[in-house]
Amino acid sequence: VTLERFYATPICSPTRAALMTGRDPLRLGISYSVVMPWMNNGVHPDEHFMPETFKAAGYQTAIVGKWHLGHSQEIFHPNARGFDSFYGHMHTEVGYFPPFANQGGVDFQRNGKTINDKGYETFLLADEATRWIQQRDKSKPFFLYMPFIAPHSPLEAPDDLVAKYANLKDTRELTRSEAIDRTRKLNGFSSSARPIYAAVVDALDQAITQVLNILQSEGIEEETIILFSSDNGGAAYAGGGADNFPLRGGKGDTYEGGIRVIAAMKWKGHLPAEKSFSSIMTVMDVFPTLAGATKIPMLNSKQIWGRNLWPAIKAQQKISLSKEVFFASETPIYGEFHTTVFNDKWKLVQVISSTLMEIKVQNKLFDINNDPNEYDNLASQYPKLVEHMAEKIRKWRALHPISGIRAQLVPPPGWRAPKDWTSYTIPVNELQDDASLGFGAHAHQILDYLIKDHGRIIYDCEPGDWERGKCKAPKDTSQHKH
Repeated sequence: VTLERFYATPICSPTRAALMTGRDPLRLGISYSVVMPWMNNGVHPDEHFMPETFKAAGYQTAIVGKWHLGHSQEIFHPNARGFDSFYGHMHTEVGYFPPFANQGGVDFQRNGKTINDKGYETFLLADEATRWIQQRDKSKPFFLYMPFIAPHSPLEAPDDLVAKYANLKDTRELTRSEAIDRTRKLNGFSSSARPIYAAVVDALDQAITQVLNILQSEGIEEETIILFSSDNGGAAYAGGGADNFPLRGGKGDTYEGGIRVIAAMKWKGHLPAEKSFSSIMTVMDVFPTLAGATKIPMLNSKQIWGRNLWPAIKAQQKISLSKEVFFASETPIYGEFHTTVFNDKWKLVQVISSTLMEIKVQNKLFDINNDPNEYDNLASQYPKLVEHMAEKIRKWRALHPISGIRAQLVPPPGWRAPKDWTSYTIPVNELQDDASLGFGAHAHQILDYLIKDHGRIIYDCEPGDWERGKCKAPKDTSQHKH
C-alpha cells in the first residue's frame, strides 16, 4: 500500500524522535535541529521508545544503521532505549567507506564497541540485517529497525555504480516544461550531483531487495509487516542531488518537498497489493499504527500525538485529521525558522528570519488539496485565516521556547572530534541520577524578567499537570515578536 500523503519532519533527528515515541518532537526538545556531533543532547530517558513496547511484548529487537538521537551519554544510546542489538553509526554524515568517519573520528560500532568491518556501508547494513534475521530466535517475533544512511551526504558509491550513471541526464533535458522549470527555480535545484545520487539510491535498492529476499527464503514474508519511508524530503540544494518535483522545496524547509515523503506499507496476505492510502499520515502515527496492527499494548504513559491508522489502512478507508499538524526547522540556514501548520485542506508556511537588527515574518497560505505543489500563495485573499493559523503556530512554539534545541551548525571554537566516537560516551554509572533542569535560579530570574512565561524551563507539560498547577498557560504575548 502506497502511503500517498505521508509526512515527516523537515530534518532527520526530529523525525527519528517522533518515530520512536509517537510524540510531537517539540515536546521532546528536539524540533528545530538535528543532533550535531558537538552537541550533548538526546531524547530524555523518561520517554518511552517503540522497541521498548515490542520488547515487553516478547519481541527480539535490533537496529541496523544510523541512530542520530544522542551519542554523548550512554542513556541516549540504542541499547538503552529497548534495542537488544545495535550495529551501525551514532551520527549522520558518516562516510560510506572505511574508516566510516564523522568529523574525522571512526563511527562504526556494535553494541558500543568499535568494529572494523570492510566494504560499502549500505551493503554492510544489508548483510548484518540478513545475518540477524537468519540467526534470530525463531520461537519469538522480531522488531527490526533499519535506518540507512543512504542517500544522505556525503554521496559516495562503488565505482561500478558511479560509472553506470555517469551519463545520466537531468530530467529537464528530457522533459522540458514550465512546471518543471518553475519548481526547480523555487527549489534552487542543482543537477551536478544527480549521477552519484542515482548510484547511491541504486545501492540502497539492492540492499532493501536483499532483506526482502531473506524474509521470503526464511518463509516469514506473510508474517512480517514492512514499512518504508524517508525521514525528510530530499536535499535538492547545492550538492544534495535529490529532486522533489513536482513538490516545492526540500530538506530543511516546511514546503511539501521538505516534509511530504515517499512511504509504503506491506503485509502480504493482509494488505492489498498496488493500492494507495490517500489520507494524511505522519511519522508520529507509525508507532501506534504498528502496535495496533500487531495487537500489542503501547506502554507510553505520556500523551501520544500519533493515531492508530491500521484499521483505516487495511480497509482502504478515508480518514480526516483530528487535529492540525505542526513542524519546524532551523537548518540549513541559521537564524531562519521554517514552521508550518496544516490540516486536510489548508497549510500555512511561516518563515521567520531573525538578525541582530530585526525579525521578519513571511506567511504563505496554500490550499494543498488543489495546489499540492504550492505555487499559489493565497495569504492576501484570506487574511483572517492566515491570522488564525499563525496564532496556532505561535501558541505551539510557545510550549517549549527554551528546550527546543536551536541549530548549532558549526562547532564551538577549538572543538575537536574524538579519534573514535565510542570513547566520547559517558557511561551510566558516571552520570548524576537526575537530569539537570538548567542553570539554577539565577537563569530562571533573568528569563522571567526578559520574556515572562516564554522563559519557562520545563521538560514537558502533560494535561494533568495543568490541573495540578505544575504548568502555567502562556500569557497573551501577541504584542511581542519572538
